[in-house]
Amino acid sequence: MSATDPLQQLHDLATKAEQLADLCRQLSEENRTLRLSHDQLLGERAQLLTKNEQARSRVEAMIHRLKSMEHNA
Repeated sequence: MSATDPLQQLHDLATKAEQLADLCRQLSEENRTLRLSHDQLLGERAQLLTKNEQARSRVEAMIHRLKSMEHNA
């Protein structure tokens, strides 16, 4: 069959369309996985920010108590 054969061209086009569909499915799955990972990381970040704020508050409270003790001594 020659390169200009309409049946061969149709077959080549169908092959390329199937490859494109496979790539689309692969990218869709990768996108889904990345979105799940992103959501998980956002949750972890929020938890870490909360813990960081709690630790900061405790340190500030300790500093305040130490300064208070220093003035009373």
